[in-house]
Amino acid sequence: MLRKAGLIAAALSVALSSTAMAAVSQAEADKLGNSLTPLGGEAAANADGSIPAYTGGITSAPAGYSAGDHHPDPYPGDQVLFEITGQNYKEYADFLSDGQKKLFETYPDTYRMPVYESRRSASNPQFVYDATRANATRASLIESGNGIKGAATGIPFPVPQNGLEAIWNHILRYRGQAVQRFGGQAAVTSSGDYNLIGFDEKLLIKYSNENAKPEELEEDNILFFFKQKITEPARLAGDILLVKETVDQVKEPREAWKYNTGRKRLNRVPQIAYDTPGTEADGLRTTDDFDMYNGSPDRYNWELKGKKEMYVAYNNYKLHSDQVKYEDILQPNHINPDLTRWEKHRVWVVEATLKEGLRHIYQKRVFFLDEDSWQIQEADMYDKNGELYRVAMTYGVNYYDVPTQWSTLDVYHDLNSRRYLAIGLDNEEKMYDFTIQPREAEFTSQALRREGR
Repeated sequence: MLRKAGLIAAALSVALSSTAMAAVSQAEADKLGNSLTPLGGEAAANADGSIPAYTGGITSAPAGYSAGDHHPDPYPGDQVLFEITGQNYKEYADFLSDGQKKLFETYPDTYRMPVYESRRSASNPQFVYDATRANATRASLIESGNGIKGAATGIPFPVPQNGLEAIWNHILRYRGQAVQRFGGQAAVTSSGDYNLIGFDEKLLIKYSNENAKPEELEEDNILFFFKQKITEPARLAGDILLVKETVDQVKEPREAWKYNTGRKRLNRVPQIAYDTPGTEADGLRTTDDFDMYNGSPDRYNWELKGKKEMYVAYNNYKLHSDQVKYEDILQPNHINPDLTRWEKHRVWVVEATLKEGLRHIYQKRVFFLDEDSWQIQEADMYDKNGELYRVAMTYGVNYYDVPTQWSTLDVYHDLNSRRYLAIGLDNEEKMYDFTIQPREAEFTSQALRREGR
């Protein structure tokens, strides 16, 4: 008999005033690493043991792994326990989101979730845990919540008091200090056809630096730099996008530039934000959909609804493998279910509702954040009529050479067109490089112009 999941924490919604929110007490912070995980999740197992106790996640690479490899499965002996299908999904409804249910209803004959043993594999370096504990008693939101102060390196709000703090935890979760990613995206038609867009991306995260200090981050007002260069197809190759993300987005909003190789022209692009269509995404995602959610949260009211036990895509090493080709993954309507792994985990539920007088194509968004990593596992997006419009999900792995829990593939389902967008395809590419040490000088408009030429 399934245990009713429901919301297993009391509603924690706190209305934001124009002043900064207070940090938690030292007594609350002292729970980190004890009754709470180092990042703020519940350390204990759930009532029926289907979600195990947290024991530290993956702390070392499996035998045979070498830096630069695609990450082999640390759980090769795990078998499918059961499958959720279009025929039986209502039996598991308490552990599914509305978006997941909609996918079963839309593709009843083909959409499936192979469910495995739950493995709480998420982990970060010790210095991230130390910084998270320090942040807990000093971090706060700036005016209107459109930025943070008093935090560096770790999760800013491991014991969140409201939805806005929770979404900042996702934005600032640890993904290494710098990374170069190779891969791309495919907008897949209802018949399964697609064209691959190749990317070479660099991310320099000043916030995540082991030696970052809150006062220095606030003075420089830079969270991270992001540079994305298109490598294929030939007609787009050489186009480059550069983004500088700020700590205090009231003081200084995001800055962005784009170099067009065909015109040999560099332009400021302040519109790279909110619901501007994503780069070469065929209209299947917005700019702030990237990484499940990014950018300023100022157009929404954020409510922390509590926690839920839910089946999410976790430990997807089979989908991550370099033994798999893109054509094996990309199928009509959705990616190949046989390559996916679903597990029951606890997630924070955060609901974002568009503020009166502001515009966005999503009237409401519901996010489901992994309690062990603060990675958004799924997002359900609703249109102006209150109808489900898009469903996005992260297929995560632990990059145990860092370590960090992060996505190997993000998939955005458009329910109206019955198409989907897959971002992060890297099976046929070099693996992410977390060892790079780029200079800030590489992330300037001048450097962008030189690189384009």
